[in-house]
Amino acid sequence: MSNLKQKLRNNELTIGSWITIGHQSIIEIMASAGFDWLTIDMEHSAIELTEAQNLIAHIQANSMEALVRVGKNEEVIIKRVLDAGANGVIIPMVNSIEDAKKAVEYVKYPPLGKRGVGLARAQKYGIGFEEYKKKLNDEIVIIAQVEHINSVNNLEDILSVDGIDGIIIGPYDLSGSMGKPGQFHDADVKIAIKKVEKICKRLNKPLGYHVIQPNNKELKNRMKEGYTFLAFSLDFLFLGEKARMEMAEINK
Repeated sequence: MSNLKQKLRNNELTIGSWITIGHQSIIEIMASAGFDWLTIDMEHSAIELTEAQNLIAHIQANSMEALVRVGKNEEVIIKRVLDAGANGVIIPMVNSIEDAKKAVEYVKYPPLGKRGVGLARAQKYGIGFEEYKKKLNDEIVIIAQVEHINSVNNLEDILSVDGIDGIIIGPYDLSGSMGKPGQFHDADVKIAIKKVEKICKRLNKPLGYHVIQPNNKELKNRMKEGYTFLAFSLDFLFLGEKARMEMAEINK
């Protein structure tokens, strides 16, 4: 079993980050920080499939697991990033049990799902199909994004779906679905997030959250609150925040 999938099952802490810049040098730089996994964002970036496959390979070559946040809960894109060798997928806008079931069906081969069979990088270009079938069930990770109030309200049903390994709260879209985009400290948004926390803890499911700002204090706070699947900021914010901070000191 993959290290990440096992840790998700055991509610052990893992810390990853988000990749939006489609160049292998970004992977190599981020790898030096000691992340457990990196997620390639194909929903809100210009990264295309060919770039994604190259990034997946570089993430894995640097001893991390490669996840892909796909653009939507859709059969073809999920199939293609998995055939490209991703260790798992993060599915946006999983708002119901039906959405969760679809995500699992798109990942798994029959009889557990309905994913079409292709022979690509994941299957070692045709010589590793039997090996990949086992890996698919034992190692590939499926994370449902909780980024809409409907997802919060249907969370118990979503987590009941066999094959969903965990959830991750997307704070921007969740607050946006409540008419309060970016207002993470709004009382109603806080209540929604607390509801997610209570359900996951009661069901002994891993809690995930994307800490957007590159602020280790906020990440540590989430750890104290019981979050174990943590995305820590993203490539361009790490780059930009450090540059702005140092230039601000120079310009004082």
